[in-house]
Amino acid sequence: MFKGLKPIQYAGREVWPLIEGGKGVSATNHASSGAWAAAGGIGTVSAVNADSYDEDGNVIPQVYEGRTRTDRHQELIDYAIEGAVAQVERAHEIAGGKGAININVLWEMGGAEAVLHGVLERTKGKVAGVTCGAGMPYRLSEIAKQYGVYYLPIVSSGRAFRALWKRAYHKVPELLGAVVYEDPWLAGGHNGLSNAEDPTKPEDPFPRVKQLREMMRKEGISDDIPIVMAGGVWFLRDWNDWIDNDDLGKIAFQYGTRPLLTKESPIPDIWKDELTKIEEGDVLLHKFSPTGFYSSAVKNPFLRSLQGRSERQIPFSTEKAGEHTHQLDVGVKGKNFWVAAGDLLRAREWDGQGFTTALKTPDNTLVFVTPEERAMIRKDQADCMGCLSHCAFSSWKDHDNYSTGRLADPRSFCIQKSLQNIAHGADPHENLMFAGHAAYNFKTDPFYSNGFVPTVKELVDRILTGD
Repeated sequence: MFKGLKPIQYAGREVWPLIEGGKGVSATNHASSGAWAAAGGIGTVSAVNADSYDEDGNVIPQVYEGRTRTDRHQELIDYAIEGAVAQVERAHEIAGGKGAININVLWEMGGAEAVLHGVLERTKGKVAGVTCGAGMPYRLSEIAKQYGVYYLPIVSSGRAFRALWKRAYHKVPELLGAVVYEDPWLAGGHNGLSNAEDPTKPEDPFPRVKQLREMMRKEGISDDIPIVMAGGVWFLRDWNDWIDNDDLGKIAFQYGTRPLLTKESPIPDIWKDELTKIEEGDVLLHKFSPTGFYSSAVKNPFLRSLQGRSERQIPFSTEKAGEHTHQLDVGVKGKNFWVAAGDLLRAREWDGQGFTTALKTPDNTLVFVTPEERAMIRKDQADCMGCLSHCAFSSWKDHDNYSTGRLADPRSFCIQKSLQNIAHGADPHENLMFAGHAAYNFKTDPFYSNGFVPTVKELVDRILTGD
């Protein structure tokens, strides 16, 4: 047992302060979360469009038949509820009364509140708490109170938590289960990096978490409410100074990337194989997600293609003005595209390389793509099923008039399509592969030598040694 690590009280029982990070779509399911709880920790079912099953136990493909986006959006909500309920029920059975089961949702996912209500109504007594980030989930405490479960907001700064507390959470203090600090420079997936912070200049998490605790104390929140450190956590021994530290209060640790490589992990073997090849520096903090948030993923061909697309970008005007003195003669139809002289030369060069189509962005720029890319982008935008509350890629919005009012952005991509694809066996090189920045440890940690893939129990036992 790692020195100083003690169980915590959660949902009426003792559990290890080790939380499995919820990862959607379908990268964390009943098998992994149930096993994590059975090992004495807090397992987390991803309720982000989780898989549901037919009578024979086969995954039901999420096929959308609706003719309109709003029709498909309702189908998506129905799939999400059915899938999450199926996952929770199976996870609860696997846990066998040990540990605890949480669910995880993204506040910015389409129909988040409807999904939460639908799942929690049908899983009473089986879900201990809800973790929620990717946005400002100010109604999370209200929903948690309705169903008698804990809420665990995911934030990336003390300022964000203070805003949530002042607006809503102070009304339901008794169900605050923990506050998850997700480090924006270390964690995989989406994070809460603000416009005031520099994505290229990582900050030490310790003073940020200390500030979060100080803010919680000012609001009268007990030190017994854990702060969960999420992002970059691999070896507990690296966090020795955080345990039993009076500046931080009670601390727990969340593991998101490491549980991907276990026998129970639901991700395909071809994805697991790619994890073992990651080198230090191979994970990129980027802003291509249609959510508008920063996120971290492996720099694979898919991500590099998005980088290339944005690099093949020039500003334009619809009339001759300022530096825009030359008419664009490649990639566009019509004469109302004026660009700078140097940009005209670049556009002609891209055209010669096969990037012969220019697409408008919401920022009065053009990006150059191949005809095949254009066809894929337009099809994916047309097929939108409303998986986000606001989508930059398709200009979908899940309320009011169902449009963001902005031009659909071809610099982004359909995140639902890509995450569903990679989770169900598609080429990891050609899809978004989320990972935390410590993922290179799969290649260097001797625990995984000779291709060893542990069970969840073996992984938790290893973590508890400090390694």
